[in-house]
Amino acid sequence: MSRTAPQRGYHGRSSEPWTRLSHREKKPQWFAYNPRTMRPPPLSSDTNSMKILSWNVNGLQTVVESGFSADQLFGRENFDVLCLQETHLKEGNVDPFKNLVQDFDNSYWSCSVARLGYSGTAVISRVKPISVQYGIGIPEHDQEGRVITLEFDDFYLINAYVPNSGRGLKRLNYRVNEWDLSFSDFIKKLECSKPVIVAGDLNCARQSIDIHNPQAKTEAAGFTIEERESFEENFTSKGLVDTFRKQHPNAVAYTFWGENQRISNKGWRLDYFLASESMVDKVHDSYILPDVSFSDHSPIGLVLKL
Repeated sequence: MSRTAPQRGYHGRSSEPWTRLSHREKKPQWFAYNPRTMRPPPLSSDTNSMKILSWNVNGLQTVVESGFSADQLFGRENFDVLCLQETHLKEGNVDPFKNLVQDFDNSYWSCSVARLGYSGTAVISRVKPISVQYGIGIPEHDQEGRVITLEFDDFYLINAYVPNSGRGLKRLNYRVNEWDLSFSDFIKKLECSKPVIVAGDLNCARQSIDIHNPQAKTEAAGFTIEERESFEENFTSKGLVDTFRKQHPNAVAYTFWGENQRISNKGWRLDYFLASESMVDKVHDSYILPDVSFSDHSPIGLVLKL
């Protein structure tokens, strides 16, 4: 019997490189994360819950032109909120994408004005938020469309695309000495009112388990000592919990792959859901969808019991 060919942008079951442990260190307790076998059973239909997907699309126009359908992804995942990073849209080009998910009437877009066609974030929600805030309230940090915050009944959802330190680490100082501190302060102020969920590409592999070849990348953007220490000091040590790592402390899993690296699963885990400590017990599942390959990042998901 012939196998059905996988749809473009999705890996078929005959090709699942993420199920094979790919890490230079390969510690005895580590294992490869497999979302088909390691996710908990779905919540019952009478459980009040919310499912959030987050994805760095690395150019929304390109992803859609390559065949991606948000409705198809919705049909598979039945999410309530879709957070996107690196949309690369100019303000005048947003309208065609406002109905990206059919029947989702709440659509929020933030575009870079400092550099057109760069960065950019979006949140598309089935649930109408109480309020929406763009940026973190500091003009020098809010020119690249990196943050959108939605307030819901029980928590704030922050969709963030954290600045990359860049080639030659040209923005490293800005990243760790300015952005991280200001973003952390923004989060902590929100937490005075409600718990917070931070979703997005945070551009840092926190620990050696989160990157295929840590010894070779200590001077690469996303894995420098400075970035990892800043991540711990400004986020995890201030009570934000890495929900995937809490659920899977020994799982080797990646959300980003360089050119031609996905097939051998030589990647980085750069995308996160961070949760206020008071929200952690409400996390039913924190997962990765490595078979969705339209972008160089894969979507990640979070299921909350409300």
